[in-house]
Amino acid sequence: MILRVYGETVQSVAMHFDSKAFNEVGFRRDRQNSIPVDEFEREWEKVSEHEISAKDEGLVQDHTQQRMLDSMESAVNELLAGLGEQEALRVENDETDWPKARDTQRKIVEDGQNRLQFEAWVDPPLRLAVWRRTSG
Repeated sequence: MILRVYGETVQSVAMHFDSKAFNEVGFRRDRQNSIPVDEFEREWEKVSEHEISAKDEGLVQDHTQQRMLDSMESAVNELLAGLGEQEALRVENDETDWPKARDTQRKIVEDGQNRLQFEAWVDPPLRLAVWRRTSG
């Protein structure tokens, strides 16, 4: 399960990493779990922290960004697969340090033709923490 803080509550979310979305590194509330932040922090403890970022390059901007996002999604899925019982991942970034896709382009010559080469990365990294339920 992935959790994210929204105001005064911690809610469960699903990943939505989409290069065509305004917020490429996105999470959507799934309305399955919601508890007040103060209750969550009383009943759960932070076990570990992880930073996830990725980088890719290619000749098509959207494909390059989506491959980068797919790589990040795979890393999040690995963390999810490693969770124990009574553990969850919580997104630690807030709106002031939200991960954003960045890119640059440069001109290259390939087979005698001018092309654009795109490089995409995420900055700042996605910060996730593993939290374990201590009670209830």
